[in-house]
Amino acid sequence: MTLAASPATLDRRTLNRALLGRQLLLRRETRPIPEVVEHLVGLQAQEPVDPYIGLWSRLVGFDPEELGRLITERRVLRAQLMRATIHLVTDRDAQALSPVMRPVLRRTFFSQSPFGRNLAGLDLDAVMAAGRALIEEQPRTRAELRRLLGPRWPDRDAASLAQAVTYLLPLVQVPPRGVWKRSGQAKWALTEVWLGRPLASDASPEGAILRYLAAFGPATVGDIRTWCGLSGIREVIERLRPGLRTFRDESGRELWDVPDGLIPDPDTPAPVRFLPVYDNVVLSHQDRSRIIDDDDRRRVLAAAYEGSFGTILIDGFARATWRMAREAGRPSLKIGLLDPLSASDLDDVTNEGERLLAFIEPDAEAGDVQFQPLSTA
Repeated sequence: MTLAASPATLDRRTLNRALLGRQLLLRRETRPIPEVVEHLVGLQAQEPVDPYIGLWSRLVGFDPEELGRLITERRVLRAQLMRATIHLVTDRDAQALSPVMRPVLRRTFFSQSPFGRNLAGLDLDAVMAAGRALIEEQPRTRAELRRLLGPRWPDRDAASLAQAVTYLLPLVQVPPRGVWKRSGQAKWALTEVWLGRPLASDASPEGAILRYLAAFGPATVGDIRTWCGLSGIREVIERLRPGLRTFRDESGRELWDVPDGLIPDPDTPAPVRFLPVYDNVVLSHQDRSRIIDDDDRRRVLAAAYEGSFGTILIDGFARATWRMAREAGRPSLKIGLLDPLSASDLDDVTNEGERLLAFIEPDAEAGDVQFQPLSTA
């Protein structure tokens, strides 16, 4: 794949191909799983199966059992990080990113949830000390924390006490949660205890922002803020300006990028790719038009009542949704089309869908990929 000349203005299709190339969605790679997880600066993981589907779409011969082993061996972890959401990251990134993202979790707890308001005026240091002692004994669920902490502060909301512990202490979710084909409650452990080493001392965001640009750029300040949830991004970017290159999008907004960021030719073919329910390629820009048209996004959100579903990239853009279903005990893949597809695109989506179905449900029969218009009623 060759680099195109770097124009002053990048159109939507060029930004699309840059994003897909950096996200390993133009061709599957043969790189090790931890290397890819770090390159992507983690994978969104609220849904435990999502990182498996995200990596299956990016890697040649991806083995879900290998990722499961990495999780049980503590080389890959589940933690609340960017945007205060659960991400799958390597042990090194859990160690490095946790201090950087602590302000996001604190702001989410105190300003963007009822939990902080419920505990106004309470000595939270005492709550943290009690919560830390409980979690150091053994990994705990929020329900356990609620039950154990509630009697100590009987005049306070016990659920908010448990939430305080999981938002304000650096924690990871432990297996079997997140292990392929296994289930488990979300139990929390202290990150430094689980890793057996302390967290990084450097909480500055510069390194994380440069990694974001390498994996998601070129991007605006608003895009960076949307990805991580941190404030003060403009000031950080200005400090980094001498080492960055800049572009403009078609609306004239300034785009920031690392010097060697990949920008493929906008005519580079983009194969059909199935994305999980949550994938940062769709979630990590303020302006998502480089991956999904604004009108299509509204239509997809209007159909969300039908249940969780992933998106399908066709010629690089989200133009359909997919979800697993089971009818009379038989698994199938339901595909909702935003607009009619050409015969060639239908074939490509069918073939990739059958491969995904075989990955998720190895006993499924070929032909269980079903198309229907995406309902937005």
